[in-house]
Amino acid sequence: MTADTTLTRIGQAVELHHGQGQRDAARDLFAQIWEDIGGEQGEPLHVCVLAHSMADVQDDVNQELLWDLRALAAADRVTDDQVAQAGVALPVAGLYPSLHLNLGDCYRRLGELDRAREHLQQARAGLDALADDGYGKLIRGGLERLAERLDETV
Repeated sequence: MTADTTLTRIGQAVELHHGQGQRDAARDLFAQIWEDIGGEQGEPLHVCVLAHSMADVQDDVNQELLWDLRALAAADRVTDDQVAQAGVALPVAGLYPSLHLNLGDCYRRLGELDRAREHLQQARAGLDALADDGYGKLIRGGLERLAERLDETV
């Protein structure tokens, strides 16, 4: 496996946001990477991961939704081979629960509760692709919180 420099750069921007609280700096770096990869025409895995991460640094839920929809569309073009070649220890199917979790939360905040529930259901349907590790627990916990916010039984 070779290190994927674009994913490394995206990881650096994620660290700026989540690790150092530098949301604006992260958004600027994400925007630069987006330009460097050719936007939506870029390598689908890069587009997916970058758009999913860019969504997290948006101030407006409509913009967040737009970025998460881009990520979902790109995920549909990613193959397990591409993921493995990039050194990601997760099958493509493992991307979907997080994507649908974030979309469900966006729709919840926009008051589109039926759409939020649809994405919650889709996220739950893909949970078998996640390991019982920190990432899997993070996503499962997020789905539980989303379900509570939507007044559903987990």
